[in-house]
Amino acid sequence: MKPTPSSAAFLFLADLTGAAATHCGPSHRQVRRQVSQLRDGGYDFIIAGGGTAGLTVADRLSEAFPEKTVLVVEYGDVEYAPGTFDPPLATWGGRAVTATRWDVVPQPEPRFRNKTPVVYAGQVVGGSSAINGMFFDRPARQDLDDWDDLAGNKNTSNRWNWDTIYPYFKKSVTFTAPSATDAQKYGYTWDASVYGSTTSIYSSFPPFLWADHHIVRNAWSEIGARALKECASGNKSGLCWVPISQHPVTARRSHAGVGHYLAVNATRSNYDLLVKHQVVRVVWPTGDPTSGPPVVQVRPLSGNQTIFSIPARAEVILSAGVFNTPAILQRSGIGKSSILAQAGINTIIDLPGVGSNLQDHSGAPVSWNLTKPVNQSPLPEQMADPAFLADATAGFNETPARGPYTLGNSNSAIYIPFSELAGRNKTESIVNKIRESIKDGTAFSTLPADYRDDTTLKAGYAAQLETIARIMSDPETPSLESTWASGNNVRAVNLHPLSRGTVRLNLTHPFEFPVVIYGTGSNRLDIDVYIEHIRYLRRTVAAPAMQKYGAIETGPGLAAQSDEELIDYVSDNIVFSFMHPCCTAAMLPREKGGVVDTDLAVYGANGLRVVDMSALPVLPSAHLSALAYAVGERAADVIAGAWRV
Repeated sequence: MKPTPSSAAFLFLADLTGAAATHCGPSHRQVRRQVSQLRDGGYDFIIAGGGTAGLTVADRLSEAFPEKTVLVVEYGDVEYAPGTFDPPLATWGGRAVTATRWDVVPQPEPRFRNKTPVVYAGQVVGGSSAINGMFFDRPARQDLDDWDDLAGNKNTSNRWNWDTIYPYFKKSVTFTAPSATDAQKYGYTWDASVYGSTTSIYSSFPPFLWADHHIVRNAWSEIGARALKECASGNKSGLCWVPISQHPVTARRSHAGVGHYLAVNATRSNYDLLVKHQVVRVVWPTGDPTSGPPVVQVRPLSGNQTIFSIPARAEVILSAGVFNTPAILQRSGIGKSSILAQAGINTIIDLPGVGSNLQDHSGAPVSWNLTKPVNQSPLPEQMADPAFLADATAGFNETPARGPYTLGNSNSAIYIPFSELAGRNKTESIVNKIRESIKDGTAFSTLPADYRDDTTLKAGYAAQLETIARIMSDPETPSLESTWASGNNVRAVNLHPLSRGTVRLNLTHPFEFPVVIYGTGSNRLDIDVYIEHIRYLRRTVAAPAMQKYGAIETGPGLAAQSDEELIDYVSDNIVFSFMHPCCTAAMLPREKGGVVDTDLAVYGANGLRVVDMSALPVLPSAHLSALAYAVGERAADVIAGAWRV
């Protein structure tokens, strides 16, 4: 019987040897679409997932070891990936056409009127770098230093902190400064020394901003946000200019599928890409996960869907993303034994942290109406003018590109520490509540049910809570992000949530997307943080720069002042995900629910690593694209170092 996605007995988890590849494939310049096109005898390195980090690793390993072969197995395909505001979209802020993506459907959230979170992830060569908002910021220094503290094992040479990761931020991107004319016109500031210029991943500022862009920036300055020259150097508490991930001349989206595959594969005879195939699991033929690198079992997404085995001679790297990496591990018998038993899977390595510790940025908006005309141009509503639209479209196709279609989602943001936005007394109150909840154990009652009987998961969560308590007390580490480009609202983004979710196998359809529970607001103190963020951000509307245009707050609205009224508002208007999920195969000590060590190696497994955002222990104060590239760059050096003679 052939295994299928609905096989009730999990037949695919038998010892499937599959059909080995028996033919050499086409020219390396061509994408592989069938297992029969792969090389005889397997590959040195096999990477599960052609996303942001995975393709970075593949590029660097194939470059470092021309004598070794690298295979990337990707669920999606090679596609053109439009930007967030490209033709023919004619409405600024409208629903853009994207490259293929996973439309994740988490379970409804009972704390927020049983609403279902909306979450997307890339299902394309390039991963989420091919579908995201193109906002290209970096974490604060303390975020990464806290990562180092949580990861433990400080005797290792592979430390993960600001000083060790910063060189890889620089290596991972080529930044192009704006022209002197654009810098003067829009007020852009930057420090070129914090960026690099040697890779085909690009960031830049657009040669266009909407005319009302300065209104909210001025309001933020008036309420106390300090304007910073550069926010990518580790200090980002204040008002920032942030570049976007696009080519500086064409204004097309820059993503890993272009920069780390299409830009290099014609010169890399050792670099293969297999598309439209799913990595099912990894298997150690002897049954002993310490015996050597595993075999990778894959299935095509069309045809008879027979499962094939591809041997790895050196290592397997899981880079399938925050949702699919833990699913692969669980199908491989690596995870919490009680959860694996429910799926009828024999436990190979008992790691309760697999699929646990899910985190994402969330929050609610503050909105307004302007009762006086702005009387400036250009504004987004001018896209409704056929002549303006035609000129915008023509400008996008010029060299260099110009006009509104050179925009990403935003280039301005504020990052505000909690002690600055909430004041000393409120900060001390919430921090004390966090620490008291650890001591009396009430914090653990907020965790997913399958956490609560595991001492390692609770120990890891306690360490994370203590880290977040320190962050909230730190006058330099942001708690709130809000971005701006144009429109009638700004969003209060909670950068360090206390609540945790899970990613678990779909027991009925194990090949399909896993079951995701976000758990937003399960820790009640997150609600207190949302309220303080809203209280701070609504000052924007009252600032003189906004009152010049007769701004009236419409959300939450001036009538909403009490905690209870603001809780109701947040419950009705919460954005569960700003598409920055992380941490489901975390770099933590094994005794604290960790899945990988500081070499990104899976505990107890020989020849298996995780290199994507699931390896983060805690969510940083940043969108994750720039960090994913940097982690990929550093991981490639770690892996290469292990194989250099």
